[in-house]
Amino acid sequence: MSRVDEKIAHYQAEAKKLALELDPDFIAAVTRALGPSIHNRDAETVSCSDASELERVRKNFLEKKLGLTEAAEKLDAAIKEVCEEMGSSNRNKYRALFYALLAKKFGKESLYA
Repeated sequence: MSRVDEKIAHYQAEAKKLALELDPDFIAAVTRALGPSIHNRDAETVSCSDASELERVRKNFLEKKLGLTEAAEKLDAAIKEVCEEMGSSNRNKYRALFYALLAKKFGKESLYA
């Protein structure tokens, strides 16, 4: 099993544990799209308490990757909802799951097909 496959299996198990309604194949596709960053401990997770990181999620993922043009307030509200959905006390908000939830929220799953 490759390191990527190990990460995918880990994220799929985490999604199940958190009762996130995400398709396992979709989690795998998002994980593969993230590339080598999933192997970097700091880049693997999203910190919902770091405003600059959440701004990067909005600009680099929602606006650039997903091509969303909604108002920043709407995008920031979606990010906050995902933070809450993953659990405010959950310290391991894995980026692959975080991005998968955001893509699903905006109906952009087809970008990972």
